[in-house]
Amino acid sequence: MEQTSSRVISVDAFRGLTIMGMILVNNPGDWGAVYPPLLHSNWHGWTPTDIVFPFFLFIVGVSIVLAMQHRVDSGIERRKLIVKLIKRSAVLFALGLFLNGFPFGLFGPQSFTEVLSTWRIPGVLQRIALCYLVVSILFLFCGRRALRLWTLALLFGYWALMTLVPIPGEDAFSSRQPDIHAAGGHLAAWVDTHVFGAHVWNGSKVYDPEGILSTIPALATTLFGVFTGLLLTGPLSPTEKTVRLFVRGSLLVVAGYAWNGFFPINKAIWTSSYAVFTAGQAMCALALCYWFFDIRKHRAAAKPLVIYGVNAITVYVGSGILARTLELLESGGISFQVLIYQTLFTSWLPPYPASLAYALLWVTGWFAVLSWMYRRSLTIKI
Repeated sequence: MEQTSSRVISVDAFRGLTIMGMILVNNPGDWGAVYPPLLHSNWHGWTPTDIVFPFFLFIVGVSIVLAMQHRVDSGIERRKLIVKLIKRSAVLFALGLFLNGFPFGLFGPQSFTEVLSTWRIPGVLQRIALCYLVVSILFLFCGRRALRLWTLALLFGYWALMTLVPIPGEDAFSSRQPDIHAAGGHLAAWVDTHVFGAHVWNGSKVYDPEGILSTIPALATTLFGVFTGLLLTGPLSPTEKTVRLFVRGSLLVVAGYAWNGFFPINKAIWTSSYAVFTAGQAMCALALCYWFFDIRKHRAAAKPLVIYGVNAITVYVGSGILARTLELLESGGISFQVLIYQTLFTSWLPPYPASLAYALLWVTGWFAVLSWMYRRSLTIKI
């Protein structure tokens, strides 16, 4: 995403911390030896890993305000801004498709034709692109009251779709009641399988965690970030902003837990309770960053996170490409990834610490690359 024009160090630091979390949990040495907090919840419930993606969408919402507020105030024609938004979102979406298809059968067990037949259409970058585009347009044309109404409509509308709308049956006269306790028993799964067919996440086949309907509450997650951005750019003192962020975040966490009793917290289908709960956590986390980095001026401590934050999409895409390449390239029938993992870690560490050490090395290695880019002011803007 575009670097924020208003210099709020905590925003870049928060984004950097989030993308570091993504890189860490996506690259263990061995998926069979991962500490539970670094795995997603099987279905209902949450782990620390489950808050990483909503944190990123939340900070996208904050960045929308910081990057666009001054343009709106200066009277820049909205049509020109929308053209830029569409272009940026299209590039993000295309990058997501590229990652899903890479390496397109150039090496590895699949041919290009086989890749095309199951090429996953949704994905993390695709969801970021859609949320960025839709929420940016809402920000350009809606006042605060309208944005609040949109947020409520998205959250409660999704709840109604998932819990009240029957699932269409095999013929026009049959249907069944939704069951959000089963991976394929809800309307989101029905829509994903009927729209995308084989082009859904291969870890499920019956729904996509970045599918169509579950993007609805993800938009609300991004809107919570917009409200936070409006608070940060408002007239209150820094201390008042920090307090309000803590209070609002705490209230949202409580509300999310309360809603959990009726619509369980679930990252896989991005339930409304999950959107509210994680937005509250994000607000509290950003309040801590804002107090520590912007109010107390601990800029040196923020620098490693900022280095990650200013090239967040670059490192996400680069890490995905490199990881896939190491998995598919082989020497003596063993992938390069396994060779590196075994040579550096499993020879002297137990499985779980070894797997974590590999992930930490991956984060550190990319930090070296990003530091080199940062020193040379190389920021790849999407």
